[in-house]
Amino acid sequence: MTSDGGQRWGMTVPLTGVPLPEHPALYSELADLGYTDVWSAEATAGDGVVPLALAAPESRLRLGTAILPVYTRGPALLAQTAATLAEAAPGRFILGLGASSNVIVQNWNSVPFERPYQRTLDTVRFLRRALAGEKVTAEYPSFNVSGFRLGVALQEPPQIMVAALRPRMLALAGREADGAILNWLSPQDCATVVPYVREQNPDASIACRIFVVVHQPDETAAVMPRLKQMVAAYLTVPVYREFHRWLGREKALSEMWDAWARGDRKGAVAAIPDEVVDEIFVHGTVDECHAGIRRYIENGVDIPVLAPFHGGAELRGILAALAPR
Repeated sequence: MTSDGGQRWGMTVPLTGVPLPEHPALYSELADLGYTDVWSAEATAGDGVVPLALAAPESRLRLGTAILPVYTRGPALLAQTAATLAEAAPGRFILGLGASSNVIVQNWNSVPFERPYQRTLDTVRFLRRALAGEKVTAEYPSFNVSGFRLGVALQEPPQIMVAALRPRMLALAGREADGAILNWLSPQDCATVVPYVREQNPDASIACRIFVVVHQPDETAAVMPRLKQMVAAYLTVPVYREFHRWLGREKALSEMWDAWARGDRKGAVAAIPDEVVDEIFVHGTVDECHAGIRRYIENGVDIPVLAPFHGGAELRGILAALAPR
């Protein structure tokens, strides 16, 4: 919730099809429309820092990373990055961290993807000390730090949130951090996931990236193949595969997983049931999309972070249509 008790409403940035130099003006438009948050990510496109730096002058927006991986920046550099963004947007920055996946960490960045739970735990504990201004010398189970003191004095350290999928990491997010960041799940899945966080901390924040596609009813058949390609690309990654097994989708997705393991990419996409797409994507008319977003909120999400699949000339209209009501 916002300071006045209103509902937070986030947007994933950078926005598709909008050159970065145009983003500062667009951030002001988002604030005018009632959006309260912008959240960045790191995968194959922009990094998670520069888009937020461009948003920092817009004082009506809160900034968050969802997420910065705990492996691809060293502990000290993570502290410096967080402190710099917190200084640029005092009281308006949330550091979202996560283990990421073996694909991003190991395959693309050549960093061993080992002991992700421990690495995340150690990073959060180190950052709590470093962002509070302590000089840190410590041997953590997954890394060591000797004599680091942050050179930026923060009046207010940023909140830390942790991307989490299954019970152990969800509990860590509630116990050690200020909340959890969710991704690739349905509203009903949130009802399963959120209690693991709130059992540790009833006041923990829950952010969730929600993939949104606005389309007319007669366009559903054309939209489905694109969404199924995304499902195949993400839910075959080991961390997400195990997440959805735990959520109870093994029967629905086993044929996709088997085809993917054989190298049959087309067969994997074709094997995905429409029902799975309908569960984990918000799509349809504007009214249907608003109703879908609200279902996440009803199941425990404090900060819906929309990720619309639109670019070009139609983007601004979609942003206005999806703005909070």
